Formats: sequence, C-alpha cells, structure tokens
Amino acid sequence: MNFIEQYGWNESWQEKVTAPGTPGRVTLEHKNLYRVITENGEWLSSLSGKYRHEHSHQEFPSVGDWVMVEQMPGEEKGIIHSILPRSSQFSRKAAGDTSEIQTIAVNVDYVFLVMSLNHDFNIRRLERYLIASWDSGANPVIVLTKKDQCTDIEPYLREVESVAFGVPVYAVSNVTGEGIDELQQILSDAKTGALLGSSGVGKSSLINALSGSQLMAVQEIREDDSKGRHTTTHRELVLLPTGGLLIDTPGMREFQLGDYSEGVESSFSDVEALADACRFRDCSHGNEPGCAIQEALATGELQRDRYQSYLKLKRELAHMERKSDLAAQKAERDKWKQITKEYRKRPVKKR
Repeated sequence: MNFIEQYGWNESWQEKVTAPGTPGRVTLEHKNLYRVITENGEWLSSLSGKYRHEHSHQEFPSVGDWVMVEQMPGEEKGIIHSILPRSSQFSRKAAGDTSEIQTIAVNVDYVFLVMSLNHDFNIRRLERYLIASWDSGANPVIVLTKKDQCTDIEPYLREVESVAFGVPVYAVSNVTGEGIDELQQILSDAKTGALLGSSGVGKSSLINALSGSQLMAVQEIREDDSKGRHTTTHRELVLLPTGGLLIDTPGMREFQLGDYSEGVESSFSDVEALADACRFRDCSHGNEPGCAIQEALATGELQRDRYQSYLKLKRELAHMERKSDLAAQKAERDKWKQITKEYRKRPVKKR
C-alpha cells in the first residue's frame, strides 16, 4: 500500500478524477488554508482564485475531502483547483436564525455517535444524530463512553435500542480499554470514521485510546455535573496504527436539523409504520377511528415522549423547508433586481 492509499485512496476515487492535478486528502482546515496529504507528501494548500470566485463558501473543501492540487514550484505548498464528488456528507443547520447548512464530516464510512454514560446521556439528542446519520450516506455506530463510571448500563442500552433499530451499540471505557478492540476492528483497511457528540463525552480520549498514544489533548470532567470542558477546537483527520482513519470534531452544544426528511423516515420507521397502518390515509392521528398511532400510545407500544419528539422534528423540518423556499425566492428576486439595475445603467442609443 502506497502513502496515499493509507488515507483511503482507491480505484473508486481514481474513477472520479476528471480534472488535471495531483489527488490529495484534506486532513486539517485552518482559516482557508488546508493541510493536504498527497502521494508526494503533505502540502499546505489554498484555494485557487477561480474556484473561490465560482463557488460559495458552503462548497469549499472540508476535512476528509479528496481534492485535486497543483504543487507550487519548489515549495511544499499547493493550490486546490477542484473537489472530487463526495461519497457521504454529515451536516447540520448552522446555529442561529439562518437556513445555512454547515458541513461537519465528509467521505466517511462510519459515523460514531458518542454519548457518555452519565448526566450527558440524552436519548432525544441521539434521535437527531441518527436522522442526520441516515441521511449522510455513512453507517451510524453508537458509542457509549465512560463505562467504568457506570454501575448499571442495562437501562441505558434498553433506551438506546428503543430508538436505534439495527444500529450497532458499543459501551466502552477509555480508562480500562474495554470495548476499544471492537471499534478498532471496524476501522481497518483505510476505512474512515467521524466522532460526533457534545462537549465532554470523551471523543478526544477515545481517539487516544484507539491510537494507543496521546494524539489529542484532553481535560478532566467537572464533578458537579459530569461534564467536560470543550477540548477540540477544529476538525482533523488522523491515521490510526490499525490502518483506519478518524475525524475528530468540536463538541456540538446544539444540533439543528437541515433537510433530512428521508432520515426521519429511517430513524422513526416504527412511527412511520404505525401511521401507514391507520384506517384513513389522511389521518391526523388525533381522534379519528382506527388510528394506529393513538392505539399504540394507549397500549404503550409507542412511548409518548418518542412520538412527541417525532412531531417536534417534523415541525422543524417543515419550518426549514419554508425558510429555504423563502431564501431561494429572495435570491431570485435579488438576481433580477441586479439585472434590471445593470440594464438601466446602459446608455440609451440615439436614433
């Protein structure tokens, strides 16, 4: 295996190459500069002026992207001219009152959804992560950390399994090493994973445990609320001794959904199946006769908290769709205003 193949390069990526240059993978981004691994070593690279002019910021490279780079003569630096089509993309709506989508991780085979077995455990947050995971094109894996601090993990496992149908779940300890071997087996043969979770769940410690070295700085958790302070401030792709790769990401204090209607259907397949079983196709799941949702709520087959979470997420998606439509309409209006403005500036030809 040559140098670039260690970072996941293979025939499938080679087939996507349509532009000249040297292929490389982005391992770090910092203020519009990118650290890119190529077959000729590591180059600190920047975007070409043409690419920057023709693409929006949302289309700029992210950690994990494969790019085509031109080496600057005599320097270990490069210029990025294009990005290869992505195999997967995990994203969220940017924080605040905006419809902008923020890319978190790209070209990953596995999304490791990390929660700790303490006060950080939040099943509703996990539902959101699962929705985005199913929509990303990557395979979700749930990792429950700090097992050594939990006296009884069974209630946590039952709660996770009630919302994560068919998703593998691993309880691990970065201190004792329990469960680490299983994760290392997943990340082999240049497979790429991304660690996602809130601050203080032990993502950086998990990378250190998987690598067998102190690759990432870590901080102790607070004793009063079992939360750790935020450690990771950037995204970085690291090569593990087992032959896999991991992208560590900053902790997410909030996770707002983008356009993930398909992800909702996958993550809430139990609720969707019940809705399809209603007597009437246009059932509002209120007081209609033969409503399978209401019957499942009454018998306990469907937990009310889960159904309320489903409704809340559906409302968020509908709101995002309306905002996206309004943003698109405004962009179209602004475009035609600019065209009209430029037209009026033209000199009038005299007859």
